[in-house]
Amino acid sequence: MKQEVTYIPLGERPLRRLPQLFIGLGLYGFSISLMVRSSLGISPWSVLNEGLEHHTVLSFGTISALVGALVLLLWIPLKQRPTFGTVANVVIVACSSDLGLWLVPEHLGLPARMGLLAAGVLLNGLSIAVYVGARLGPGPRDGLMTGASAATGRSIRLVRTSIEVTVLAVGWLLGGSVGAGTVLYALTIGPTAQFFMPRFAYTGAAERAAERVGDTAPSEEPSPAER
Repeated sequence: MKQEVTYIPLGERPLRRLPQLFIGLGLYGFSISLMVRSSLGISPWSVLNEGLEHHTVLSFGTISALVGALVLLLWIPLKQRPTFGTVANVVIVACSSDLGLWLVPEHLGLPARMGLLAAGVLLNGLSIAVYVGARLGPGPRDGLMTGASAATGRSIRLVRTSIEVTVLAVGWLLGGSVGAGTVLYALTIGPTAQFFMPRFAYTGAAERAAERVGDTAPSEEPSPAER
């Protein structure tokens, strides 16, 4: 069954949800830096960021933020509206990815790089479940996906795949790293995020109330005396 993650206003339990959002986004940015330092291939959007980095004097994180801001401009014709979580996504992922690239050394041996790749992919899936589970709004790229799907009537799968392939191709042409890690990421990120999602998904007050009503509703099954 398809599980839709909807937005819940910031005012509902912010002391519980804001730290989850910030931690998840911080881990997401750091996981990207691990995959970059592995030099074995990275996710499509990171390929684009790395490719642009080769042609500018800007850092990877700064380019990530600028790309995120440009993607937000594409929300306008799609009638998408950014939320607090959307803005936080742009800022925190940019800062944490730059911090990770500063902390993790370059030019490591192959065994260490393979370990960085595996850890990066696993941490990326976990972080997606953490920050999405806070339900404070989609990131720029997720909003582009859902908005384009609604505008065109095409499936989420088709729209997301088209966007990822386009971004990957442009990033590769600009010199971004494409390798085994790119394939590994594409094949495993969905199942990994789905595995962790139920463990971090926040349940809203209205949903909890509906569940309590459902639990206390009388059964429609006839009693033994009525049979």
